[in-house]
Amino acid sequence: MKNIRSDFPILCKLVEQKPLIYFDNAATTQKPQAVIDAIVDFYSTYNANVGRSTHTLGERATMMYEAARSTVAHFINAATPAGIVFTSGTTESINLVADAWGRAHIKAGDEIVISELEHHANLLTWQRLASQVGAKLRYIPVSTTTYTLDLTGLSHLITEKTKLVAVSHVSNFFGSQQDIAAIIARAHAVGAKVLIDAAQSVGHQLVDVQLLKPDFLAFSGHKMFGPTGIGVLYVAAAMHDQMAPYHVGGGMVYEADWHTATFLPMSQRLEAGTPAIAQAVGLAAAITYINEHINFDVLQKHEASLSARLIDGLQVFDRITIIGPIGQLRSIGHLVSFVVDGIHAHDVAAYLSQRGIAVRAGHHCAQPLAKKLGIAASVRASFHAYNTMQEVDRFLAIMHELLESNA
Repeated sequence: MKNIRSDFPILCKLVEQKPLIYFDNAATTQKPQAVIDAIVDFYSTYNANVGRSTHTLGERATMMYEAARSTVAHFINAATPAGIVFTSGTTESINLVADAWGRAHIKAGDEIVISELEHHANLLTWQRLASQVGAKLRYIPVSTTTYTLDLTGLSHLITEKTKLVAVSHVSNFFGSQQDIAAIIARAHAVGAKVLIDAAQSVGHQLVDVQLLKPDFLAFSGHKMFGPTGIGVLYVAAAMHDQMAPYHVGGGMVYEADWHTATFLPMSQRLEAGTPAIAQAVGLAAAITYINEHINFDVLQKHEASLSARLIDGLQVFDRITIIGPIGQLRSIGHLVSFVVDGIHAHDVAAYLSQRGIAVRAGHHCAQPLAKKLGIAASVRASFHAYNTMQEVDRFLAIMHELLESNA
């Protein structure tokens, strides 16, 4: 994997008159010039709507949009592009499953199993559906010592009453990776369906849906060098006929009359209206960039080495507590969360920002988890391929300054 920093124009910029150190990749990644160029090229040379026009621009736009679907399918090893639905992001993908599948298949008395470390997108969606249909929401507990899911009681949590299990592959709060293979196996053994939130994993490691066999898998383009406003919902082939239209309108209708309508097959039936065409083209460019420049094994070692360096440096300070599975983060992690005794996380982030360092501070859209831990907010530093050891060392030096000035 070559040094790719020069491919990302924003990394050459100054922030607060300081060289930018971007450690907020779990929130969104920066974009290589190849992705920016692909979007500009779409708008500059073949901007048109898709699926309706027979003119040259429309046909090329449609070709590129469907080519993007095929690129995504190949990237996650989906059996067919028909299983790839373009959405606005992971949040819409999860909401789509709740509306297009959940409302018809989850009834009063049924159970939905999620975990205690879920992002609000994978908590509030199922919380709302359970309330609306009279289902019960159950939680796989998270260990406050290992910061991973406690699967010892899985057979008692996922039962014949379970209709859906929805869990994150990698926690955006801890950085911990979950044993989703075991969760999927248990769910399928009792006939439950599985949704995997892969927002924090797809851009960092190989995710093979034919190997994992989830029923649904959701992720966002902007966390993997792609543009904002584009996401993916993978739907396994066996689920295609169970998916009702999510939104209705143009582009997803086979035939309409005054009183009835029939709809196109997957995935068109779930993509009403004008889609995010330029964003899909940009996502395809991002995947192409990853395929050409990123080796996931090398990337994982690189990110883990950055995590280990940061952990080692932070552990020197008595006032800092790392929130996460330190051993796992050292070996396969790409983010590190921590709290500073006596200094609010937002104040830490503001101090770093004034020195050109971007991190995330807060509850990371997982408020119930933060409450369980007794943490109002934590600081999160998250890495990707373009980050360096020198940046980590600079970060640690600034943290030393902060603690010295607040002794």
